Amino acid sequence: MSRLERITSDPGICHGKPVVRGLRYPVETLLELLAAGMDFDEILEDYPDLERDDLLAALEYAALVTARKATIPFDAA
Repeated sequence: MSRLERITSDPGICHGKPVVRGLRYPVETLLELLAAGMDFDEILEDYPDLERDDLLAALEYAALVTARKATIPFDAA
């Protein structure tokens, strides 16, 4: 079951970056929170207008994007 319909992009919102449901939560920011060690419950507590499926959509979007990109060597990141 894809949740990608939750990811939108609009030049008038966050400069066209992919966001969740047209809200001003860029996918990039949500991924940074997860990478920093926050779990879903912590993020949802801090951002009550987000839903669990929004975070899963951000992860699905990231997986899709990275699958289409070339691998970046760790020393270049």
